[in-house]
Amino acid sequence: MRLTPRLLLGTLSIVGALAAFVAFTVDSRLRRELAAENARRLERDARFIGVQWARTADPDALADSAAAALDVAVTLIDTLGQPRGDSRAAPALLGGAENLGNRPEVAAARAGRVGRATRRDTETGRPHLYVAVRGGPGIVRVDVDATGLDAAFTDARRDVRLAAIVAVLGAVVLALVFSANIVGPITQLRDVARALAGGDLSRRPALAAPGEVGELANAIHRLAEQLGSRLQALASEETLLAATLESLAAGVIAVDARQQVVRLNETARRLVGVRDAVPFGTDLLPRERLLRDALAGALAGRATDPIETQLGDRIVALTARPLGAGGAVVAMFDLTPIRRLEAVRRDFVANVSHELKTPLTVIGGFAETLLDDELPPASRRQFAEAVRGNAVRMQRIVDDLLDLSRSESGGWIPAPGWTDVAATAADAFASARATAEAKGLTLACAPGPGAERAWVDPTAFRQVLGNLVDNAVRHTTQGGVVVRSQRDAHGVTVQVQDSGGGIPVEHQSRVFERFYRVDPARSRDAGGTGLGLSIVKHLTEAHGGRVWADAAPGGGTTITLTLPDPGAAPSGVTDS
Repeated sequence: MRLTPRLLLGTLSIVGALAAFVAFTVDSRLRRELAAENARRLERDARFIGVQWARTADPDALADSAAAALDVAVTLIDTLGQPRGDSRAAPALLGGAENLGNRPEVAAARAGRVGRATRRDTETGRPHLYVAVRGGPGIVRVDVDATGLDAAFTDARRDVRLAAIVAVLGAVVLALVFSANIVGPITQLRDVARALAGGDLSRRPALAAPGEVGELANAIHRLAEQLGSRLQALASEETLLAATLESLAAGVIAVDARQQVVRLNETARRLVGVRDAVPFGTDLLPRERLLRDALAGALAGRATDPIETQLGDRIVALTARPLGAGGAVVAMFDLTPIRRLEAVRRDFVANVSHELKTPLTVIGGFAETLLDDELPPASRRQFAEAVRGNAVRMQRIVDDLLDLSRSESGGWIPAPGWTDVAATAADAFASARATAEAKGLTLACAPGPGAERAWVDPTAFRQVLGNLVDNAVRHTTQGGVVVRSQRDAHGVTVQVQDSGGGIPVEHQSRVFERFYRVDPARSRDAGGTGLGLSIVKHLTEAHGGRVWADAAPGGGTTITLTLPDPGAAPSGVTDS
């Protein structure tokens, strides 16, 4: 609530409470004093009439004369409560009048006290004040109409209320004048302080006032100057810290003493899988035991040396350090690519060693046999052919490894152009025609409408189709191999389909891995290196396309690859 309303409310509350107190005091005192004064007068009148009753034998006449003289109503009652004289009743009616012994004022007088009561008259309905005392041979009761008393009391209460209203209005005027002199300068200082709190550090108080308000304006001015310089320094430090954290390859999580995460960079968000805005509780972090133990230890003041743990599908090196303010900082380095490369290196070395071991063993064995001078010429020629064949196989493995390494390392960049599909397929057929004719296989190319040409590097396309056709011919014993192409909204799709034994479903997703073979023994016997489909995959993906295999056991195999047109969105890649 603002100051002016508060001043008004405070003034109204104080003055109103004081006026109410005065009105209540005057009201209760005035009513009580007026009633007491009238009661005392009536008591004196009653006692005087009691003295007169003791001297006369006609109580009714006494009641009438006393009532006329004193301007009151007089009732003379015997000790049994029966009226003996009444200024308001005819003498003939007194014998059948109501017994008044049960009236409270009469009962009090019979007990020796002064009886007082106020009630409305049954005939007129107006209030009457009754006073009864013992006097003469019985009880004297006098009463008077209290309407005049109420009127006097009402006038007095109206005057008090009018005075209270005048006092309240005067207080309101004074409060408004006072607030106008105080609230104006304070409002200006408030607006400046609010602007400073909202970030507008250019605002300064323009008020030059004497006394405490002027001192406050000077203090706010100095505060604004210091706040501006400090905020600028903090903003520079915050920007530098945020840029540093986000540029780190490691994930960083800062936790305060209340176990609230107050800062984490994007790398940490990716590793822990949390997208909530900071601050948030540590209960949202992964429930991995080593992470929780390291965080708890750091919050307790113990540092944790680097430990390796699993967070979801990621392998991370975890380090935790306590902070001086009671919090902790956790650093995480993603080891997944390193471990994956280590696994790939181990597998690659093992596969290459395995692939080269057999031909090297054959070459070594036959070379040792050729040293025998007594070896017949026919056997010597046979062994020499075996040595040459295995040397050629080793050369093919080395050449394929070099091609694969060149495509994976990014050292080779395709130079696509519009390349004829049928002509490239004919080149691939020429290399495999001798083997196909020996097996009785047919080789065919069927380009679809609009798909006679594809946007592809000619040399790479020749190698892709050569590997696919050679692979299809080696694994097909009857039927033939067909190269098809068709156009869609994104580019050209090329398929190489054979009628061989097909690929079981569980192997189809892995045939593009290095050295992966559905039937290792049969593949080596057929002369494959195990790298052809992997080379096809990498060359296709280098053009922004993708490749996959569709095959059913006994139903042949279809290798499909997509080649996007220039400017078309990449088709995506398949997982190897």
